[in-house]
Amino acid sequence: MSFLLHFGVLQRWVISHRFLPLWVGLGLLLFLGGSIKSLASPAQLTVTERAYLSVHPQVSFCVNPDWLPFEGLNANQEHIGIVADLMTLLANKTGLNIVLYPTHTWEESIQASKDGRCLAISSLNATPEREKWLIFTEPLLEDPNVLITRDEHPFISDVSSLNNTSIALLNGSNMAEMFAQDFPNLKIVYTENEDEGTQLVSEGKVDLTVRSLIVAARTLKSAGWYNLKVSGQLPGYENHLRIGVIKSEETLRNILNRGIASISPQETQAILDRHLNLQVTQEVITDYSFAYLLGALLLAVIITSSYWMRRLNALNERLNHMAHTDALTQLTNRNGLNLKNEVERAQRYQHPLSIILFDIDHFKKVNDNYGHLVGDQVLVELSQLLKNNLRQVDIICRWGGEEFLVICFETNLEQTVHLAELLIDKVRHHYFKEVGEITISGGVAQVQSTDSAESLTKRADDCLYEAKRAGRDRVHFTPPTA
Repeated sequence: MSFLLHFGVLQRWVISHRFLPLWVGLGLLLFLGGSIKSLASPAQLTVTERAYLSVHPQVSFCVNPDWLPFEGLNANQEHIGIVADLMTLLANKTGLNIVLYPTHTWEESIQASKDGRCLAISSLNATPEREKWLIFTEPLLEDPNVLITRDEHPFISDVSSLNNTSIALLNGSNMAEMFAQDFPNLKIVYTENEDEGTQLVSEGKVDLTVRSLIVAARTLKSAGWYNLKVSGQLPGYENHLRIGVIKSEETLRNILNRGIASISPQETQAILDRHLNLQVTQEVITDYSFAYLLGALLLAVIITSSYWMRRLNALNERLNHMAHTDALTQLTNRNGLNLKNEVERAQRYQHPLSIILFDIDHFKKVNDNYGHLVGDQVLVELSQLLKNNLRQVDIICRWGGEEFLVICFETNLEQTVHLAELLIDKVRHHYFKEVGEITISGGVAQVQSTDSAESLTKRADDCLYEAKRAGRDRVHFTPPTA
């Protein structure tokens, strides 16, 4: 259920019942404004995602240093606010070690993200401009934007109908980008922070500004802006606060999405309650019967929705596992192996990355002589033998048929050839049930600066062919070009 469908009703209800117990109002905002997520649980990561955590002991994040209550930096340069608490929760659920990259302004954070000094940037809306260098997670938090004016300003039903009107907007924000494109009738005054824009409206130097509903509810009275009011809503201009991740880090984006999906509505509500503790004492309503009834109804809806969302989440996890896992060997399959991202990451950070492509020698004879059921047993037994003799950080997948691909992180060509020879020797001396001894051949290739995932696997496949041609039961490689 969308918040915006009920904004007008909610706005009038909040104004006339503005001093009802906070848990009811915020519970309603959460239910109407955000998606009902699954109940609290750790994020379930794929093999590739767990490997990413092993290779990346720290993940650098940029934030908006001056956007409370959503987020900001305190005097000790510590991340605080609603998003900060959500990020801490997300890190706990995924195992990510998030390290703050401190900046002084939002513009500095944007530039640091563009330069790659931070892999991700928190709490921002997706826009075409930002999509030039970022990919985005699902929303971490959703909140509508509203128009703030002085008390004497009439209600605004249509922004496009305004003429000779000035608006204060944060420089570099998505609202500034969207308003410049969508409302050429407005004169935009760019500010360094949102409080500056609100102050300009209070002083009568500009006609209006845009604030999120959560921010407006918290700051208009507490900051002493008694001459300001909410004068309208902005359908289609909601804050869908996401985490932006630089384009090369798709696996990181996937990990963050799993963490976001695992945050329960109860956890989000608890964080909102900590930061949105509004206290106003101008009038008191003593009949709370309607509020309690509404709260009970809300609680029933949340419990019911959470139950079905939990079941849906479990089904989605199961389908995701089936889509990315080989049914026979239970290894990652091609769909679950994002080799393109691993190659681009190795090139970006100039880290060594190599692959081994194995193939069972004369496997057709196994199927012909013993049948396909025994052939399947050999594939399962071989997959476990290879997996048990790899490092935990390495990834093995069933590439197709009797072929297996191994990704070796932080490993150069010479080290990978040595590993391939050890694995071939392990197989050579292993006794397989029903069949006895079998052998495998391998081709090794290391990522080069001009490689794509396709050229890397093609080179490994060519080396595998040479190993077969040279007599099988061996590894072949081609030294990297200068």
